[in-house]
Amino acid sequence: MLDYRAEFDAEVALEGGGELRARGFRLDIPHADVTEEEVTALLVAALAPQRVERAEVRDIRIISEPHPPAGRPPAERVRYVELSHVIAAGLVTYPGLPAPEITPHLTREASRGVYAPGTEFAVDRISMVGNTGTYLDSPFHRFPDGTDLAGLPLDRLAELPAVVVRAVGGERGVTAEMLSDVAVTGRAVLLHTGGDRHWATPAYATGAPYLTHDGARLLVDRGAALVGIDAVNIDDISPGTNGERPAHTLLLAAGIPVVEHLTNLRELPPSGARFTAAPPRVTGFGTFPVRAFATVPAEDPR
Repeated sequence: MLDYRAEFDAEVALEGGGELRARGFRLDIPHADVTEEEVTALLVAALAPQRVERAEVRDIRIISEPHPPAGRPPAERVRYVELSHVIAAGLVTYPGLPAPEITPHLTREASRGVYAPGTEFAVDRISMVGNTGTYLDSPFHRFPDGTDLAGLPLDRLAELPAVVVRAVGGERGVTAEMLSDVAVTGRAVLLHTGGDRHWATPAYATGAPYLTHDGARLLVDRGAALVGIDAVNIDDISPGTNGERPAHTLLLAAGIPVVEHLTNLRELPPSGARFTAAPPRVTGFGTFPVRAFATVPAEDPR
């Protein structure tokens, strides 16, 4: 696995006066094929809380180097935050779709006649739709020629820098205005709505939070890497929408994976966490459960 950095020259004008000029400035980037616009947005985000009036980058050079091996040094200690719901037999995830069926294929008792004395195994079978538990939508879920689960690159699924957007207790829809000051380029944008508090109850799918059309458009235009939400759907599924799904359509058309039914986002800081949600590599399949989690820098125990 490789880490990527962009090295570039830059000129920045700050609001209220003042200029910065840099040669050979370096920034961590989420993937090797970042655009000039993405690098500019990352630079602006890195300069916060300074407000930038104008930024220009030139002569971008991409540097790749091996990811540090397992076993982080003390200065890089992390804690893991679970962001997935538990999948259980008979537990409905999405209204109208069947619940998973979990049954034994080979019981431990039956396996004793197959293996040596003292050796036994359980082999189980699960039957479920892809939209079960906490799951990821690939572009193929919406578009027949979109990238399927097997085609998604890992740099769009694993160790993504995350930004958490707090949208609890206000309007149902997460709008472009609510996202306008958030640095989203190359990041997993996680919408913390509090919708997960109704998980596994009838209230979960009634009046649920969602991402608006203009909010989805902003995330596409600014180059979000992935979008997740802790609610029943990234779109408004109220009857009055007549089945329209603008957030799915815009995000998946742009190749941005969507993770739905997240939980526990309240445990993440607004920024600084890294997010992972990787499904199996199933070809010709658009949606599948994930073990979504985040790593957050841990406090130094010394």
